[in-house]
Amino acid sequence: MTERRLAVRLKVPDNTAYTALVALRRLGVPVARVERATLIVVAAADDSAALEGVRRDEALFNANLHEVELVRCSAPEAGEIWVRARDASSMQAWRLFDEDGAPVPRATLEWARDALLCNPAIETAVVGR
Repeated sequence: MTERRLAVRLKVPDNTAYTALVALRRLGVPVARVERATLIVVAAADDSAALEGVRRDEALFNANLHEVELVRCSAPEAGEIWVRARDASSMQAWRLFDEDGAPVPRATLEWARDALLCNPAIETAVVGR
């Protein structure tokens, strides 16, 4: 068994991501779009077993609401922040984009982290490049 990281995202509009977008803009953070996913790590024999295991877990996945995909990287990519509550096994992955649809720069990610996306009293965050 090997550990595999998976992202579970909503297919329907994400009110939490939209609320974060509005709040970040009001705080002066230059962001045009925000996406959110829940990152989970599972032990599985192969990729398809990992995906199928999550799809069968009704606490994590509802086929009418969610989509799931493998995450190949072990750290956040450009424009991405991973936030984990200290007592949680999953993480929230936030992806922030500028007006051109490109990932925001690292300085903007750090600003968003400090302004809203991570409460350092109870969470830790890893900022992408």
